[in-house]
Amino acid sequence: MAKENMSFLVCCANGAGSSLMMKMTMQKVLDKLGIKPGRVHHCALSEGKSAAPQFDVVFCAQNFTNMFKEAEKKGTIVIGLRNIMSVQEMEEKMKEHGLA
Repeated sequence: MAKENMSFLVCCANGAGSSLMMKMTMQKVLDKLGIKPGRVHHCALSEGKSAAPQFDVVFCAQNFTNMFKEAEKKGTIVIGLRNIMSVQEMEEKMKEHGLA
């Protein structure tokens, strides 16, 4: 997968505070890895579930990954995190999935 212009979606339960902080964590990781995303969007799980197929990568809390099975079938990479604010975990997961 091309590392430039990828689109990222970060989701939390309500789409307010946590997803915004996760988006800021994502931006730190992308900057550190030298990746220039095409788009980074944050939202609630309810919106994310339907929007996910339009994104290359979805990040969410580990216990919500099962909500994105349809998006995975369409080629979206879904990554669950134990700590959604951890720069280190997000970076490690990106590397594990060949995104960095």
